[in-house]
Formats: sequence, structure tokens, C-alpha cells
Amino acid sequence: QVQLMESGGGSVQAGGSLRLSCAASGDTSSRRCMAWFRQAPGKQREGVARIFIYSGSTYYADSVKGRFTISQDKAKNTIYLQINSLKPEDSAIFYCAAASGCDSGWAGLLPSQYNYWGQGTQVTVSS
Repeated sequence: QVQLMESGGGSVQAGGSLRLSCAASGDTSSRRCMAWFRQAPGKQREGVARIFIYSGSTYYADSVKGRFTISQDKAKNTIYLQINSLKPEDSAIFYCAAASGCDSGWAGLLPSQYNYWGQGTQVTVSS
């Protein structure tokens, strides 16, 4: 079993920044691959960034490249999502997810690849 707890969301002005955190616990073999997703009201859940825990290799959705950065602190079993130059369209609930393995390419951002999910943290960006 894996437990995931997100934090760091909030309300910010457009152009601002946020750093989201996801603290993980439980079976390490079940969370070799971790990712951030977002879901806006009325929209499908969208994968934005993925990290392989052992190698640190990352992958980003084209829509967020250059503004979002996924990183990890292995000692704290925590991954982060740094979001810069926030836009109103970034407003969504951001979820952390984990899996024992996932695809290295774009398929690694599909929700179906992940077994464990956090409860989400709300990000609201005002113009």
C-alpha cells in the first residue's frame, strides 16, 4: 500500500508561483514512478509531469514545458511540482499519483498507469 499526501496549493495572482509537495509513504516498490495530474471543473484529469524515482528522469506534458518542474527529495520521500508564471487556466485540483512502473513517454502521463492517488490540493489563479 502507498499513501500520498499533497500540500502547497492556494490562491495566487496570475504570474505568480507555487510549489506543491507530495509526501509518500508505504511500499517503495509500488512508487517507482510518480506523477502530477490536474483536473479542472468539467475537464478530464490531465497528466502534467512524471518522475522516475530511482533515476530522477522526468517527462512533461507539452502544455506545461518551461513553466512546471517536477523534482524529488529522496530522503523525505517527497516529490515537488514547481509552477511558475501561473495562468488562470492553470486553476485546478492537482493530484499526486504513484505506480510501480510507467511508460517513459507520453503514455506515462495517462491516469490509467497509476494505482495510488492523493486527495488533491486546490490551485486557484486569479487574473
